[in-house]
Amino acid sequence: MLQLSKAFASGLLVALALLALAACENKEGINTEPETLTETQEAALVQRVTERWAALSALNYDRAWEYSSPAYRKVFPKRLFVRNFSYVVERELTGVKVLNYDAEAAVASVSVRVMSRPTKSTSEASRALGALPVSIHEKWILEDGEWWFSVSGR
Repeated sequence: MLQLSKAFASGLLVALALLALAACENKEGINTEPETLTETQEAALVQRVTERWAALSALNYDRAWEYSSPAYRKVFPKRLFVRNFSYVVERELTGVKVLNYDAEAAVASVSVRVMSRPTKSTSEASRALGALPVSIHEKWILEDGEWWFSVSGR
């Protein structure tokens, strides 16, 4: 019986040591399971991406600026943002796909599928090409429960 108690005590000590080690790892911020977006978070992200592209498609760059991260908007006024866009391109959003989410950084990678065409065909070649499909990779930041477009892509 004494040997059984020694074996039990030894096993208990090993289990306690493993628990202490695991507690230290978690204390240092090591996350053993990857975090993913909830369905609600992903739906909110897709909605924000879609709304921003609706503004871009409508050539409403003032509205599109409002989806930029708060840090970006503090540095770059709306009038400078608007200068980055052309009024000679039509855009049509055809798809949004969330590719990845980094929970530690609170950043999501999104692939946006867009059909683009010039508003005025200036050559036979541009008329022949028509609308072109483009995939654009964007970064979106989750801050204070809201998704914001990362203009820098970081």
